[in-house]
Amino acid sequence: MQEPDENRFRHRDLNWLSFNERVLQEAADKLNPLYERIKFLAIFSSNLDEYFRVRVSQLRQMKRVKKSIRKKLDLRPSKITKQIIEQVKLQQEKFGVLYKKQIIPELAENGINLIESHHFNAEQKKFATGFFSKNVFGHLKPVLLDLQKENELFLENAVLYFLVTFQDENKLGVVNIPVKNCGRFIALKEENQEHFITYLDEIVRFKLDELFPQKNITGIFEIKLSRDAELYLHDIYDGELSEKIYESLKQRTKGQPTRLLYDANMPQEVQKKVRKLLNLGKIDMMPGGKYHNFKDFFSFPDPTDNNDLHRESRPSIPHKNLENSNNYFKTISEKDQAVHFPYMSFKYIENFLEQAVNDEAVTDIKISLYRVADESKLTSCLLQALENGKNVTVFVEAKARFDEENNIIWGRKFEEKGAHVIYSYPKVKVHSKIMLISRLENDHRKHYAYIGTGNFNSETSEIYCDHAIFTANQHIAKELMRLFKVLEGELIIPREKNLLISPFSTRQKFSKLIYNEIENARAGKFAAITAKMNSLEDHELIDLLYKASQAGVKIRLLVRGFTCLIPGIEGMSVNIYITSVVDSLLEHGRIYIFENGGDEKIFYGSADWMSRNLDRRIEVISPVLDEEISREFKDILNIQLQDNVKARIQDASEDNKYVQRENGQKAIRSQHEIYNYLKEKHTSS
Repeated sequence: MQEPDENRFRHRDLNWLSFNERVLQEAADKLNPLYERIKFLAIFSSNLDEYFRVRVSQLRQMKRVKKSIRKKLDLRPSKITKQIIEQVKLQQEKFGVLYKKQIIPELAENGINLIESHHFNAEQKKFATGFFSKNVFGHLKPVLLDLQKENELFLENAVLYFLVTFQDENKLGVVNIPVKNCGRFIALKEENQEHFITYLDEIVRFKLDELFPQKNITGIFEIKLSRDAELYLHDIYDGELSEKIYESLKQRTKGQPTRLLYDANMPQEVQKKVRKLLNLGKIDMMPGGKYHNFKDFFSFPDPTDNNDLHRESRPSIPHKNLENSNNYFKTISEKDQAVHFPYMSFKYIENFLEQAVNDEAVTDIKISLYRVADESKLTSCLLQALENGKNVTVFVEAKARFDEENNIIWGRKFEEKGAHVIYSYPKVKVHSKIMLISRLENDHRKHYAYIGTGNFNSETSEIYCDHAIFTANQHIAKELMRLFKVLEGELIIPREKNLLISPFSTRQKFSKLIYNEIENARAGKFAAITAKMNSLEDHELIDLLYKASQAGVKIRLLVRGFTCLIPGIEGMSVNIYITSVVDSLLEHGRIYIFENGGDEKIFYGSADWMSRNLDRRIEVISPVLDEEISREFKDILNIQLQDNVKARIQDASEDNKYVQRENGQKAIRSQHEIYNYLKEKHTSS
């Protein structure tokens, strides 16, 4: 681990591992129901897969960049990669112990037995044979390799395979495990109120000799290869440097392997054969357990229907003004309306859009879509709006990582129906979550705006904690209209005064707000910055926060993911305190509060304090202008800052210590407390 005095900034990729460690802590936390802990194992595994495909892939590729460019960027890819591998191995060891020593026994205690093929009884063997023949065999593609000849072996990204060794050491077998076709978990027959489940892997293992007839099998080892995703270097470096790096890497092979996860019981001589077959280096090899792809545990079945094994389901809180409103335009005109997901339903966005679609006075609908759900009421409403003759403008982010194909498919659907569809700009992502409705009222055009911190996605809204405001404030709405004109190519600069819009003004305005706190502190006034975000990476803003700390500004941060800022260092950051809350719901909102000499300024929106969000993405940060909503946002943030159940201290040691309660202090689990707070506020008379 980096020493705090080694640098003014933590390495983002190393600190990200500290975040994933917090996810693993949730899997180990017995405050969480069993299936919630299983879910966190799946999240940890899924996170790690993406991390290797994107972040570690970038580090690997950087090793091929010209030394002059690496020196300019202060890149040390080999050193960082080595530290990553060491930490990941330690985390995976913890993962394995947790899975074997806690999760599997606790499943058994609840009558759920996850069994392997060598434990199948006669009835289960009969079932496995029939299931294999009927459902599995047709999807298998066994390959027998003769190592004395030249071989070409291609493994698909993230697909499970068995590597099979034989008595004939010159032969190797490879066969896919068809999870996409058959599912990962197979329910076996219940016996004496005991439930039995097995992996698809074990069904294939049980019948493996039929795939390699007349071969004496000596070993079966599960393997999984991760291949790199698009590098997205424009997310990290400015245009000139990213172009130079791309030029350095123009010969790279698309989908290059980044990690081979293999059963640690695989003999070394077999490991060498696999490395040679796949043209891998030692650093590409990652030992693991018997099974891989634990992200499949998202779908692990519960045959008991035991509610005690799952997170308590809480009904959505009805919004006191929107719930029974059949005219959102009137309700929003009277007062700004804030919604908070997933405590409240996504239906408020859908209802707003549906009313706009069916309102004859509405002329235009403009929306930015970052991650589009496969099918939703929102997308159906947009299509219906076109049928009803509305002018619909949809900005589709074609480069939303891993959602590129789905986003483009939806963009074409909208285009076919007559929408004005705009796709991504080169090297710039549109990450803002904005919608604008234009309506003719008394012969004048009035705009209604929606600005949020989360995607227009009904599925993710059920697990992502986000905030949004509907407003008829015409200053905000007209600035949003100008931003849409920028997206449509009618304007070059949006000329905003109230909104902070990246890459035009966000950095400058945040910097000005921080400098204002520094000046107030030096003048002897109380000065403070309180902020919640997903990640903190931008070195320029971090240096400003260090400067503010040294001037006496009290800085309280809530950062869910990674942070490059090192808090609590004498002479540098002693006035900065950071916690991170990782709980059942994903904290995704961004809120920024500046003391401003007693006249607080509160902002919220889509941008983290990361260079890409400030300089290379279209982001919208909005002031909270309504006094009641300002109190609501501030109350919610204060509850999170007081969390002493799921909050971890982010200090120089990076050891993820939980915030400790003092004797007699009330336990505050912020996600539960926020639900109760909003419920009381919106349901009380």
